[in-house]
Amino acid sequence: MTGQVAIIGGGFSGTMLAVQLLRRGIGRVSLIEPSGKPGRGLAYGAAHPTHLLNVRAGGMSAYPDDPGHFARWLEWRGGGDAAAFAPRLVYAEYVQEQLREAVANAPGRLELIEDEASDVAATAAGAAVGLAGGGRIEADAAVLAIGNSPPKPPRMLAEAGLPPERFFADPWLPGATDRLASDDAVLVIGTGLTMVDVVLLLEQRGFAGPILALSRRGLLPRSHAAGPQPQPRSELPTTVASALLREVREQGEAAGWRQAVDALRPVTQDLWQAATPDVRGRFLRHLRPWWDVHRHRIAPEIHARLQGMIESGQLRVAAGKLVSADSRPDGAGVSWRPRGANEVEHLTVARIINCTGPEADMHGSSDPLLRTLVGSGAIRPDPLGIGIDVDNESRVVGADGRARNSLFALGPITRGTFWEIVAVPDIRTQVAGVAARLSELH
Repeated sequence: MTGQVAIIGGGFSGTMLAVQLLRRGIGRVSLIEPSGKPGRGLAYGAAHPTHLLNVRAGGMSAYPDDPGHFARWLEWRGGGDAAAFAPRLVYAEYVQEQLREAVANAPGRLELIEDEASDVAATAAGAAVGLAGGGRIEADAAVLAIGNSPPKPPRMLAEAGLPPERFFADPWLPGATDRLASDDAVLVIGTGLTMVDVVLLLEQRGFAGPILALSRRGLLPRSHAAGPQPQPRSELPTTVASALLREVREQGEAAGWRQAVDALRPVTQDLWQAATPDVRGRFLRHLRPWWDVHRHRIAPEIHARLQGMIESGQLRVAAGKLVSADSRPDGAGVSWRPRGANEVEHLTVARIINCTGPEADMHGSSDPLLRTLVGSGAIRPDPLGIGIDVDNESRVVGADGRARNSLFALGPITRGTFWEIVAVPDIRTQVAGVAARLSELH
């Protein structure tokens, strides 16, 4: 057994990379996780018991070579079969169990470090990770597995001078859904998956006041549905964007949009990488919101709860744009313009919760590590500005344009290269590939 790898981040990506490396015989793995609780991360660590996975158990195995692993684990526990949408907290237990088993089979080879990484520098031997609490980890390679960054608040709200109890720039900060009166009003910025989590958490905690969920297009995530498994594409379809869009629409009309979208799963990354930068940019500007709500769906029972809140009038989902916001004695005053309208609507809310999705701009990132690495040239933003630049082997590309064998990145921060890299079925494949690469190098 040889080599040492430092993993920065203990969510799904970092934890399962540690598992894969221990299984492959890497001599020592340093897992840096500030919470000291690897295997949870934001997606599962901040979850409420009622929050469900957005993918059926049959698609949530942590291992690409054993796709039924999680479904068998869940069924053995009496939590449902492959068609179930398991609670996210249960999935966190599953990931943590994989790490415990790997550690038991490789005693003394995992070092869990309860600290934050403050820097990563190249060395003659590989990489050195500086720790915020002091100290330095020398390794053959380091891996950024930091997950999603907190959302960046709209500038208008950030500059409105709202008191902390009125505006939560990060929906997962403690207190974001607490201390609300039954007749208070809440404004949620964003209508995607994070909004769904926050709104249902408000409902779960007994909040009965009106909620306005606002985004530019007012699109809601669609629901999964029972039905036959799609016939996956065996060949790469046309890479001409307009022709591909037309083809998918035709298939959607013939077999249903879920079948048409899901059939693209095996080739989505290939399509993305075959597209020109101009085509990728046009996709992000014009089609991304529609792709997101059709591709990243929610469990039917979650969709039913959301629709119940809409039908009761408690939840209003609207397309529009913020015009102004200010602090008032009785709350936060907000003016917004519905999409396609000239009239401005006004309301006073007890709280505004920002659910605009993870920040992707590396230059403006709130993560001090990312800012440091961009500043030193160790990493650079990808050409589209939606993550950090990596090559096809997930090696980080520095400001000089060279990929480094001693620094890798995993998960959503690599979406500029892979696009479809935010869900477990895609990340587990990337994790296994990086583990294999590191094992070959060391």
